[in-house]
Amino acid sequence: MSLDDLNADVRTIYGDLGESLAIDLDRETRNELAMLLAAGGGDPDELVRRAIHSLYRSTVDTGDLDFYLRQGYDVTYDEYLSGMTYDEMGSGGSQVDRDDDRRYQQ
Repeated sequence: MSLDDLNADVRTIYGDLGESLAIDLDRETRNELAMLLAAGGGDPDELVRRAIHSLYRSTVDTGDLDFYLRQGYDVTYDEYLSGMTYDEMGSGGSQVDRDDDRRYQQ
């Protein structure tokens, strides 16, 4: 697999997800969601969106995303963001901005 394969898969999955996502909750997840809503109030949908953002950020920060991407596509998240592999960067490509805040500026 390659960077092009990853880009194609992300676009396909993004389209397949659509605008909303219906999920079934198991008993433990339902209880945890209820506790979080009781403690902090708010909208369940918004809480789930925030949870996904939190899990995503944690996966990026711990390097787990790079690990999974390297296994499945032989690229890193930085390579995905820059649109080129490190090999391509070393052969005259532009320098990658390694600032973590860049990860959300697509």
